[in-house]
Amino acid sequence: MSINFPPIILASKSPRRQELLTLMGLNFKVELKDVDESYPDGLSPAEIAVYISEKKAKAFTGDGEIVITADTIVALNNEILGKPTDRSHAQEMLKKLSGSKHEVFTGVTIVKGDKVYSFYDRTEVSCKAVTSEEIDFYIDNYQPFDKAGSYGIQDWWGVVVVEGIDGSYTNVMGLPTEKLYNELLKFI
Repeated sequence: MSINFPPIILASKSPRRQELLTLMGLNFKVELKDVDESYPDGLSPAEIAVYISEKKAKAFTGDGEIVITADTIVALNNEILGKPTDRSHAQEMLKKLSGSKHEVFTGVTIVKGDKVYSFYDRTEVSCKAVTSEEIDFYIDNYQPFDKAGSYGIQDWWGVVVVEGIDGSYTNVMGLPTEKLYNELLKFI
């Protein structure tokens, strides 16, 4: 079965999101706009992910093309672990994730003209305990400075440290493709 989606704009510089859309067989182009990613106090991690995704979507005006925006949040006991600001910040976050369970929330917004739909997905991730030396090895070799929570599930951390997940693997990569595909079908 072949599905013909209209032209899609992915509003994300994430190579992982681009790879996932390619794996979904979608024809898309990447367009970026600067958006302030701040959010009001008092929101849950899921609400933050959707709020920022919707802020990104509002930067685009519809020309009949579908625009997809997303934001991924890593939360450990409701503490938001964003992208690390430097090496010591990455070390601090990875030490917190070591030997614990955390949640990954990705908010996604799909826009076509005046039609806007947002949703989120949640995945629980369990990590084994790691040493400071292993954390330093990871940072030195994988440079996780562009990743929420300072890690990528598709690299060494996911292969060696992640013991299990409950939920969508692609959600942890930054885009819950299973849900996205079903929602895109509603837009055509």
